[in-house]
Amino acid sequence: MALNVAGLVAILLFYALILGVGIYAAWRRRSKKDNSDEIILAGRSIGPFVGLMTMTATWVGGGYINGTAEATFTQGLLYCQAPFGYAVSLVLGGLFFAKKMREAEYKTMLDPLQESYGQRWGCALYLPALFGETLWTASILDALGSTLSVILDLPDAISIVVSASIAVLYTLVGGLYSVAYTDVVQLFCIAIGLWLAVPFSLHSEYSGSLNPNTTNWLGEPPNNPYEWGTWWDYAFLLVFGGIPWQVYFQRVLSAKTSRQAQILSYGAAIGCFVMAIPAVLIGAIAKTVEWEQTPFNQSIVEAGKAKLVLPLVLQYLTPSWVAFIGLGAVSAAVMSSADSSVLSASSMFTHNVYKGVIRPHASIREMNIVLRLAIPVVTAVACAIAIFTTSIYAL
Repeated sequence: MALNVAGLVAILLFYALILGVGIYAAWRRRSKKDNSDEIILAGRSIGPFVGLMTMTATWVGGGYINGTAEATFTQGLLYCQAPFGYAVSLVLGGLFFAKKMREAEYKTMLDPLQESYGQRWGCALYLPALFGETLWTASILDALGSTLSVILDLPDAISIVVSASIAVLYTLVGGLYSVAYTDVVQLFCIAIGLWLAVPFSLHSEYSGSLNPNTTNWLGEPPNNPYEWGTWWDYAFLLVFGGIPWQVYFQRVLSAKTSRQAQILSYGAAIGCFVMAIPAVLIGAIAKTVEWEQTPFNQSIVEAGKAKLVLPLVLQYLTPSWVAFIGLGAVSAAVMSSADSSVLSASSMFTHNVYKGVIRPHASIREMNIVLRLAIPVVTAVACAIAIFTTSIYAL
């Protein structure tokens, strides 16, 4: 397979659009003070529409849609717990945390922990938050690398590094404001790209019946207490692990009011659940296909290519132009989450670790420099993990 020039041109145009929106958003805020509140929280000025779009788009990343398709294909819908778990976590966050956190005008989710346990213990709690953000970002970038390698025959490492660099560029320029406005464009791209792919892949000559009696894409229920325990363990991990996440609280704390912060949480819960539906359907459709009879000419599972389910469906079950649009959807999902995640990890380091412990009297200018240095460092680590990983859903 040779490099797909037409697809490469299409994706480069898409990247140019996203970069342009990000830089334009930063230009609109050029008259605002260049302080940490402006970069980290967009001056707490995010409105309801942009807020809802950016919170939903942040969760619906490349790892989210690719991982959902992968889990549905390999284990069945019953074991694809991330969409439901994360949606519930957003509802719980809105009920119990959003209002209080916004009214207190914290800058990060670590602020109340440092108030209660002291600066140094609060600083130690940054480590699990950093690991979470880094692995999440890696899963997102890995999803993009897998997709581009299938559709464009582009090496994983190149696509991962280029995509991450573009996301970092507009994040460095405009902070959360650029991230939020690019999220609006990206969410629409995700919705259009994935839903467009569903009917074409469903009616492909290689696709079979989605009747559960013919193809068991729902999955087999656990048949012993140990398996049920594992199932519930993952469910609780997703529900409660989705709450203490700076990406979520960054949106909450950037909202204009505490009431708006709650509404954004509930709206994003619905958005995340709905956006998982086409990915589930794509995973189910892939389950009906005899892949040895397609141009792919081998079993996905035996070939160890389960994480490539979504791009393989786009490549072999849809027309080329649909695959390119779907590729744009995956790329949009990647950047909409990667930019948020690296900004969150860098924000906590700058505000809670650097200023909180290392340099309590650091000036605003010094903090801005540290923040802009931390962003590419976190991104570089995530890129390295993404290049050498084997499962998107596991990350």
